[in-house]
Amino acid sequence: MNNSLKRKLDALLERHEELSAMLSDNATISDQDKFRKYSKEFSELERIVSCFKRIEVNSDILNETRKLLEDPDKEIQTLAESEIKDLVSEYEKLQNELEKLLLPEDPHDANNVFLEIRAGTGGDEAAIFAGDLFKMYARFAELRKWRIESLSEKPGEHGGFKEIIARIEGKNAYANMKFESGAHRVQRVPETESQGRIHTSACTVAVLPELAEIEEIEIDRNDLRIDTFRASGAGGQHVNKTDSAIRLTHLPSGLVVECQDERSQHKNKARAMSLLQAKLMENAKSDQKNQRAEERRNLVGTGDRSEKIRTYNFPEGRVTDHRINLTVHRLQQIMAGELESIVNQLIAEHQADLLKALSLENA
Repeated sequence: MNNSLKRKLDALLERHEELSAMLSDNATISDQDKFRKYSKEFSELERIVSCFKRIEVNSDILNETRKLLEDPDKEIQTLAESEIKDLVSEYEKLQNELEKLLLPEDPHDANNVFLEIRAGTGGDEAAIFAGDLFKMYARFAELRKWRIESLSEKPGEHGGFKEIIARIEGKNAYANMKFESGAHRVQRVPETESQGRIHTSACTVAVLPELAEIEEIEIDRNDLRIDTFRASGAGGQHVNKTDSAIRLTHLPSGLVVECQDERSQHKNKARAMSLLQAKLMENAKSDQKNQRAEERRNLVGTGDRSEKIRTYNFPEGRVTDHRINLTVHRLQQIMAGELESIVNQLIAEHQADLLKALSLENA
């Protein structure tokens, strides 16, 4: 295990002990919001701690078993060698499991997803293939007991879809589907092809995590500069004689709001806070919308055949994922939703890249 993961493990073990103590404290128990928050964090850390404890037990047994190799009885030595082999194998599996648990998490992995499929180059055949891809993902979702619903459809003239957008709801949907984004290429003889020539078409797939709607913006008082000043204009003698007007400056965003309608400074401040929160909310929703649009553009490219991430070759019955140079000769099964052989390999390669990046950080 590299140094970065070791440091992270030490910090998480310490945090687990700290949470355990806080969860048994009466002050925490009486505060339900805090208790729920700490319980959730404790539960998330429990898998890491459990795995680490199993490694410790395995290591202790392994050390004791190695002592038996010095036993004068040859039969005991042979039994010890066999047991050591099993223990070492188990130790390596547990170490790999622990390393994966310690890798940086994608905060959206547990989210539901929006699946967008659009026909690219290839005309009618591209639209028909978009329909085939949608059936493939729908079956993949069904096999995993996920729920899928179509949100919008633009049917192709000869079948399939020019565009289809669906929502998939299920455990770790984004974690299992996020690597599907990109250009998917198909090579096959279209039903409309009378000469039996193989055509190449493409579709774009975008998988976007469903993000929680922004319901309210928390404003940190330390991020505010509050200025009071004398209200100007109509409002009566009292307003003009006191510093009842309020100007709020939100330092991180630079937003400035003022309120001088009320005679009371407290009322003006409350209104200014409400207005500031509304403006920050509007900006946050706009940023979220722009971010989603940018992610979509980055995920799908132009839809050109040359930008493929995966090729489905029907004459040869094979599927090739070009990112990891993986070819499987199970095209019919994959089109029927059995995507695990590709999805699991993509996840494994991604985890390997993360581990490599962490190792280079500590080189």
